Amino acid sequence: MHELSVTESMLGVVLRHAEANKATEVTAINMVLGDMSTVMEDSVRFYFEIIGKGTIAEGAKLNFKRVKLIARCPVCGKEFEVVEYNFRCPDCEGVESEIISGREFQVESIEIN
Repeated sequence: MHELSVTESMLGVVLRHAEANKATEVTAINMVLGDMSTVMEDSVRFYFEIIGKGTIAEGAKLNFKRVKLIARCPVCGKEFEVVEYNFRCPDCEGVESEIISGREFQVESIEIN
């Protein structure tokens, strides 16, 4: 159910930027969604259709770009893709790692008229 609140936040960001640029219509919203994000695309689409009604974003196309879960080993500095939540460094076998991408949920850009 948290998709409702993140979709409301996303729509707020989009509307603020569209209105600041004197847009009359938002035609597309381009999102970045990390593989580790708990946000479900289908739920965002569902809630957006409901809460976007009556706004200049009504009917806008939602595009999602997926970002892989990438970590960095603090021991050897290796950056690696995390597969099946295995955060062990493939080079030095270090067990501590820092997530550097994959948790994103953000508006990358909007297309307006």
